[in-house]
Amino acid sequence: MSSLTLKQLRYVDALARHGHFGQAAEACAVTQPALSMQIRELEAGLGGRLFERGARQVRLTGLGEEIAARARDILRAVDELEEVARTRRDGPGGRLRLGVIPTIAPYLLPRLIRDLAARYPGVDLQVRETQTERLIGELLDGRLDTALVALPVSEPALDEVALFSEGFVLVRPEADAHRPVPAPAALPDMQLLLLEEGHCFRDQALEVCGLRGGARRAGFDGSSLSTLVQMVGAGIGVTLIPEMAVAVETRGAEVTAQRFAAGRPARTVGMIWRHSSPLAADLRDLAEVVRQSAEAMYDAARSG
Repeated sequence: MSSLTLKQLRYVDALARHGHFGQAAEACAVTQPALSMQIRELEAGLGGRLFERGARQVRLTGLGEEIAARARDILRAVDELEEVARTRRDGPGGRLRLGVIPTIAPYLLPRLIRDLAARYPGVDLQVRETQTERLIGELLDGRLDTALVALPVSEPALDEVALFSEGFVLVRPEADAHRPVPAPAALPDMQLLLLEEGHCFRDQALEVCGLRGGARRAGFDGSSLSTLVQMVGAGIGVTLIPEMAVAVETRGAEVTAQRFAAGRPARTVGMIWRHSSPLAADLRDLAEVVRQSAEAMYDAARSG
């Protein structure tokens, strides 16, 4: 699985509600094999089964309950926004095609979508989640209007607006919670688990460790942060995740999330769009909404 998609979340939600592959496929207007394949790919990417398959009924596993609850939050926010757009056709707004990288989408989108619905009640939001390289290509091709990514992207045809900076957090097995947090430079000597090739967060993690050009010892590469955290919980190694992912990904996992005492590694999250975009002025206003949504997300995490 290259990334977790909204389509897969809809399939998980339908299967959780119906408890039957055939009924879930019918509700999603797809074939049962197509739905089953997407569920299997999602389970493989997350590193665990979401459903127990019985002869007559399908039940959620413990991991499945957590993922289904999160999926419902995201889908509810998307559906509410679509409903607002349908009932306010003659109001301000229009189509907005937003791209988001996988290490941002599951954590920021639920709050951002609600905030966008309140700020721009007439907008028709279309979300595309994939890796940075593909988002850049789709922006340049005119298939997206803007994207939330880690900066810089250094593409001459695109404008970049920095929104906020967030730190990287070290995830270790729970048994290591009492041990001093190592310096980032010491991570190459540990079994460091990373996202697979193509994820910008992989490159950022390698840079944090002083391993430029992708050089590192052989190890496990995962397709999602969820997979990496679960592997750490199983005692396989350590990993780095962005701060916004901590509350979601470490919930229920046998891990400890620790911030670095010095030389705090971080990434800059921002928005990009084409120089020639007719929406440029509106996108600058949208960037402020994203910044405020991120601040509210972090405030909620700290208070929780």
